[in-house]
Amino acid sequence: MTSYPPRDPATDHLLSPSNAALLVIDYQPTQLGSLQSHPQEPIIEKIVSLSKIGVAYGLPIILSTVNVANGRNQPTIPRLASVLEGVTSYDRTAINAWEDQEFREAVLATGRKKLLIAALWTEACLTFPTLDAIGEGFEVYPVVDAVAGTSLLAHDTALRRVHHAGAKLTSVVQVLCELQRDWNRTNTLQSFVQAMFETHAFPQY
Repeated sequence: MTSYPPRDPATDHLLSPSNAALLVIDYQPTQLGSLQSHPQEPIIEKIVSLSKIGVAYGLPIILSTVNVANGRNQPTIPRLASVLEGVTSYDRTAINAWEDQEFREAVLATGRKKLLIAALWTEACLTFPTLDAIGEGFEVYPVVDAVAGTSLLAHDTALRRVHHAGAKLTSVVQVLCELQRDWNRTNTLQSFVQAMFETHAFPQY
């Protein structure tokens, strides 16, 4: 049982803690309250789990909201904000986060070319920055079980659109396993196992 050493993040075609960043966009009460494609609570649980994974594996995390500073919307929901305590939040007026200068520059500053993205709604705040980032040469990984839209049709259509454009669809558990890769990587093993239980990937007896 001899594992190869971790791959060079610059050439690794899979996600790793050294080559990926996590974008978390618009998990706010208004957006959550308008979801029709999926129940609200499972989406909250998934984005909280995904964010915990991002923190545990040391990913650069870019958090964003829309219309908080102008009073039209409320901030990131408390359950998620507590996980991302200390992470800078970039407030915008642009529906497309990629068209906000501070947000885009924060993404570029990470130096990472693989972008995990979760956003509400799928048909707008996930789709638009995904298409723009792909157009600028990034690999974009929408985390499909942590996102939702205003209808199931809108959600599914948006995922088909970004997939057709080259987005690499993934899920919370797939991200977790891809970042960990090896049970011998003991520095993150405890977080890996805990996240597996929290996402119900492991049964609890």
